[in-house]
Amino acid sequence: MPSETEFQPIQKVSIVISKGSLDGVYPGLIMANGARMEGIEASLFFTFFGLDAILKKRMDNLKVATVGNPGMHMPTLLGALPGMSAFATKMMKKEIEKIDIPPVGEFLTMIHDSGAELYACRATVDMYHLKREDFTPELDGIISVGQFYEKAAGGQIIFT
Repeated sequence: MPSETEFQPIQKVSIVISKGSLDGVYPGLIMANGARMEGIEASLFFTFFGLDAILKKRMDNLKVATVGNPGMHMPTLLGALPGMSAFATKMMKKEIEKIDIPPVGEFLTMIHDSGAELYACRATVDMYHLKREDFTPELDGIISVGQFYEKAAGGQIIFT
């Protein structure tokens, strides 16, 4: 049994993405990519609005949430003004591109090709009446929460 001071490297992570905004999706994608670059087994589980990141018709049109987003450091009323979300989205995409992070669809392909697995939440897919063909081809499956826990066993679960 290792002592508390011994370093035990992470071997496996399962990342839950539940937000469908640009600023809600990228943290999980960046963490999954970083895990794979370090040789860590990684899987992504998309649920609720996080499904937008893997839906073909929405994945490349995600926006920054400006209303009620404390990270925007602006009053909610200002974030609600017409065009604020589009402006914030354009600025964030510009900054993301500057640091050489690809758009969501391309990033998902890259992460999947590196060995990460991508899953959609069965309950959410059923609730939104979605079909397998609605999703990116990189999707490895539509699974239940119980199946997600089975796949995550022995690793760390990160909720973004």
